[in-house]
Amino acid sequence: MENDYLESARKQFEYYKMLGEKTIEQLPDDALFWQYNSESNSIATIVKHLWGNMLSRWTDFLTTDGEKAWRDREAEFENDITTRQELLARWKEGWDCLFDALNTLTEADLTKIAYIRNMGHTVLEAINRQLAHYPYHIGQIVFIGKMVCDNDWQSLSIPRGKSKAYNDDKFSQPKSKKHFTDDFLNDSKQ
Repeated sequence: MENDYLESARKQFEYYKMLGEKTIEQLPDDALFWQYNSESNSIATIVKHLWGNMLSRWTDFLTTDGEKAWRDREAEFENDITTRQELLARWKEGWDCLFDALNTLTEADLTKIAYIRNMGHTVLEAINRQLAHYPYHIGQIVFIGKMVCDNDWQSLSIPRGKSKAYNDDKFSQPKSKKHFTDDFLNDSKQ
């Protein structure tokens, strides 16, 4: 059962990573740095924050606190990324750090304690914490992308007006046990 959890968590992280990447792909470079107002974050700023959080949480996972002394969280909200390439490099570095750590875990690790700001979490709780945090920010990225693209937005899930056809297709297939992300992730790899 626990291995199912780790595989499910991995697939959910991959799914949200894919949503962010498919949003970024749709946008012109200047849109990555656009802010609605001075209190809102650009996609570049959100990526920088995700990068900082991922490096802090997943570097030396299980052996050091998830809030590293070298992390400068406040600086993550200063928009100093200037190119798509720099944005994508940080995006990749953060996700690589997460997946490298996640891929080392076994079911025996799920009840071990990981600390974040000196607060103990089981590994399962620490993973769940990030599974709530990262999709929150990916949703912001997608929302900004939809605003910027307006009518040119290409849906990342079931397009408007297509729910019935999507459901009809799903219900025409035999029942099966699989992860909800399988179809989306397989489509994105083709």
